[in-house]
Amino acid sequence: MRVDLFDFDLPPENIALRPARPRDAARMLVAAGPSGLVDRHVYDLPQCLRAGDVLVFNDTRVIPAQLEGRRGEARIGATLHKRIDLRRWQAFVRNAKRLRQGDRIEFPADVTALAEERHPDGSWTLLFEGDEPVEVLLERAGRMPLPPYIAAKRPTDEADASDYQTMFAREKGAVAAPTAALHFTPELMAALAAAGIANETLTLHVGAGTFLPVKADDTADHAMHAEWGRIDAATADRLNAARAAGNRVIAVGTTSLRLLESATGDDGVIRPFEGDTAIFITPGYRFKAIDGLMTNFHLPKSTLFMLVSALMGLERMHEVYAHAIGDGYRFYSYGDSSLLLP
Repeated sequence: MRVDLFDFDLPPENIALRPARPRDAARMLVAAGPSGLVDRHVYDLPQCLRAGDVLVFNDTRVIPAQLEGRRGEARIGATLHKRIDLRRWQAFVRNAKRLRQGDRIEFPADVTALAEERHPDGSWTLLFEGDEPVEVLLERAGRMPLPPYIAAKRPTDEADASDYQTMFAREKGAVAAPTAALHFTPELMAALAAAGIANETLTLHVGAGTFLPVKADDTADHAMHAEWGRIDAATADRLNAARAAGNRVIAVGTTSLRLLESATGDDGVIRPFEGDTAIFITPGYRFKAIDGLMTNFHLPKSTLFMLVSALMGLERMHEVYAHAIGDGYRFYSYGDSSLLLP
């Protein structure tokens, strides 16, 4: 499909630079079925779902994956994207033209890394020196990797260290938050449980590739970056049992959705999964694992707007987004939410 079919105009004032407080006070636009829209808030979610529904959360934890350093006199910026092994990470590098294979990059707090290999997409493998775990080095030298559309408007600060983590964050490894779950609070989870709505967790370590623009003119020519994920056997069994009982599985976030779909066969059975996924969902895709999606509002011409258009229909999503923009909904990572029930 032509990428420009997924374009729309978004006024800058609709981009959220800070989250709603409390988190579940964010607005939520409910699109159920082929027509009609309802303006709600995230704290209304128990009234928008059915007893027996299962919400699936991503328990990945964001690491301080942005680094600023030097190679000699050249300033080098690195955003870690994907772990390769205990000491190596694939990274997107700013000012990469000043970098050569074997160069040592000096980051703050005595953290150093060697530029080991340049990849065809322009990213680099960085080999972190020393014996300390890379996560410890990042805690010393790194900062939270806010999305470019926020970082371009304000610096990262102390509030982001907590604002940009979900309440479910346990498994370290993401360089971007699964932002749909940023809206959840213990109070909301208690209300959902009281309404008979269950929850499960999986792990998908979100990579920086989630922010990359689609540069191709046609979706067929776009290559997704792989991300690592895991669904254990017990979780898969419970989700399959819920669906067999006629209950709905609703992904909280496109990351949860993408991993669930990667783990599900054409027979509709969710299987244990551990490994990389580069699934790219566009209109025409047949969903196998999920019955709905809770997600924030995404960038024009992004792979995530393509995904929600595959779920709801392209024309329907343009209608949803036109309403959201016109009614002042806040977009992107710190923005408001939508509940999409095809």
